[in-house]
Amino acid sequence: MTAEMVAPAWMHEQVTAEQYAAWTEEQCAGIEVVDGMVLVGPSASKRHNRLARLLANALDAAAGPDWNADTDFDLRLQDVPLNNRRPGVTVYRADTIDITPTRPEHVLLVVEVVSPGSETTDRIVKADQYARPASRSIGGWSRPQPVHRSSIRMCSTPRRDGTATGRSSPAW
Repeated sequence: MTAEMVAPAWMHEQVTAEQYAAWTEEQCAGIEVVDGMVLVGPSASKRHNRLARLLANALDAAAGPDWNADTDFDLRLQDVPLNNRRPGVTVYRADTIDITPTRPEHVLLVVEVVSPGSETTDRIVKADQYARPASRSIGGWSRPQPVHRSSIRMCSTPRRDGTATGRSSPAW
């Protein structure tokens, strides 16, 4: 006797913004939606989460009262087809903290912590998706300045003092 894995129907059908809005926070955690299709990824490592939290804390402290920096929430890039990403860190306007979903016009900066196994997606695919809304007018808002892309690559090679080595490098 063999057991067959049957994927839920929502993994084979496009999800609309209206359907997604009806899902619980638990259903939305740990997924991204690209072109209406749900992408389930592995949980981030403790190292990844720690680096994202430290970066968010530093950016939050440096940003002043008009900006917040937080981790692990949806950034709605597009409604049709639905595109939601969950950047490692997002710096967004403080006056939009209660507006859901967060949209590109609320955002100053996104940071992706590049992990082994997600390098192409984080450095190329997501960087391109984040840059697209910034280059056109969205609801009367436009960002005329060029988008600068950089990423932080995680390394697990420890130094003598116990910290990990790493480098920041251009994403292109």
